[in-house]
Amino acid sequence: MALIIIFVFKTPLRKLVIMGLDRVKRGRGPIIVKTVAGTVFVVMMSTIYSVASIHTRWVDESGDITPTDQILLAQHLLEASLMGFSLFLAFMIDKLHHYIRELSIRRKTMEAMKKQNRAFEDGKSGASEEIKTLEGEASALREKIRQLELELEEKAKEASSAEANAGALKKQSEGFLLEYDRLLEENQNLRSQLQSLDRTLSRSDGKKVS
Repeated sequence: MALIIIFVFKTPLRKLVIMGLDRVKRGRGPIIVKTVAGTVFVVMMSTIYSVASIHTRWVDESGDITPTDQILLAQHLLEASLMGFSLFLAFMIDKLHHYIRELSIRRKTMEAMKKQNRAFEDGKSGASEEIKTLEGEASALREKIRQLELELEEKAKEASSAEANAGALKKQSEGFLLEYDRLLEENQNLRSQLQSLDRTLSRSDGKKVS
């Protein structure tokens, strides 16, 4: 009863009792406790059997019982009651200890989960800030890409105009080359005509001298 009362109130003494029971339940402790409990149970059943025997003899003898049987009956009843009550209290102490340990483990688990939840919330807020930063960088990169696309379009237009100018210059140079060839051919023809005239003049001068 004292142990049960200690379990009911949260005091430093309860921690000591729980630690002691934890040590008892380690190793061979549970086997010893079960052996003692089994022995007490067997003795209690034997005592109850003795009480039943005395009661049966008392009934068979039509209420005539000796003082010795009365003393034995009272003693056996007291022993059986004490042993049964002791087993019941031991069972209650074991269950209270088990439930208190389970409650302590659940509380620790809940505290750990709360800490993890706080850490998750903090990480989530940090991640949201990082996401905002990345979104800002992405928007800046998109703007830069748009500017580069505009510059690329301008360069493409300049390249196309330059290509058109190059085509026109190429055609113009081809025309110049054709004109140069024609002039060169006319020059050759004029030289040929001039040489033939020179020959003709030189022949006519020779005839006059002769």
